[in-house]
Amino acid sequence: MDGTGAAASRTLRPPAGYHLAGSVSALAMGRHDPCARFVDGTFWWTARTPDGPGTLALRRSGGELVAEGFGPGADRVVDRADAVAGLRDDLTGFAEVAATHPVVEQLARTHRGRRLPATGQVFPRLLRAVLEQKVTGKEAYRAYAATVRRFGTPAPGPVANLWIPPDAATIAAQPYWVFHPFGVEQRRADTLRRAAAAADRLERCADSAEATARLTSIAGIGPWTAAEVVRIAYGDADAVSVGDFHIPNTVAWALAGEPRGDDARMLALLAPFAGHRGRVCALLDAAGLHAPRFGPRMPLRSFARY
Repeated sequence: MDGTGAAASRTLRPPAGYHLAGSVSALAMGRHDPCARFVDGTFWWTARTPDGPGTLALRRSGGELVAEGFGPGADRVVDRADAVAGLRDDLTGFAEVAATHPVVEQLARTHRGRRLPATGQVFPRLLRAVLEQKVTGKEAYRAYAATVRRFGTPAPGPVANLWIPPDAATIAAQPYWVFHPFGVEQRRADTLRRAAAAADRLERCADSAEATARLTSIAGIGPWTAAEVVRIAYGDADAVSVGDFHIPNTVAWALAGEPRGDDARMLALLAPFAGHRGRVCALLDAAGLHAPRFGPRMPLRSFARY
C-alpha cells in the first residue's frame, strides 16, 4: 500500500491534448453522482468486481495520468483504468469521415482530447438508463441516487459519501413497490427488476452487438436504453440513442440546418459517419449545440421512449 492509502496504483500516458474531464464526464450523472464524480480535481469511480468492491481514482500529474485503486477490488479497477479513462478508444478512420462535414470536422478538432470510456460493466449503466426512461433529468437523478444509497454499499477509499452500485441480485429480489418512494412507477420498476434478473447473462456478452441483442430482448428495454448502456460499458462509438426526444433535432440542426428531425432523418444524416455515429452525437453534446426551440417555454425533458 502506498502513501496515499491506495492498495494499487498505475501510471498511464495519455496522448497529447488528452482531456480527463471531457473523457469521463459521461460516467457521472451530474456533479453529485453517488458512484462517480470529481473531488478536488481527481475523478473517483466505483465498481463491483469479482474480488469485491473497488474504487478508482484518476488524476493528472504533468503529462501523465495516475490511477489508484482502493478496496478489495483495487487491482481490478486499476487494471481497467485505461479503458475507464477512454485510453482504449479507437479513433481509426474518424478523422477521414469527420473531414466530410465542416461542423463535425471543427468539433473533432476542438474536442480532440475527448475519448470514449469503456467500463466493462453493463448493469450499473443499465440501472441508470432504466431510471432515466421518460422522465426529467431531476426525476431520474432522484430515483438513481435513492436506489444506490438504499441498495448499494459505501465505497472503499478516502472520499465520503461515495457508493458502490447495487448488486443486481439484490435489485432483482425487490418487489416493485419498494421503488415507489423514489418516484419510480411500476413500469420502470418492473423493467429494472427484469434487467437485474438477466444481469449475469448481460455481463457475459462478448461485445456491444451481443449485448444490444440481449438487452432489447428484455421487455421494457428498447434501442435508446441499449445504446446508452453499450456506449459506456463497451465504449461503442457507433451507438446512437434512437428514440431520444432531443437528439434528432440536434443532429438535424447541426448537420443540415433543419430545426426539427425525426429518428429516420437523424440516422440518414449520421450515415456518412458509420462506426462513429455515437461519437458525433457526443461531440454535438459537448459543444452545447441545440436546435432552436419553438412555442411557449417548456421544461427541458429527456423523453427517451425506452
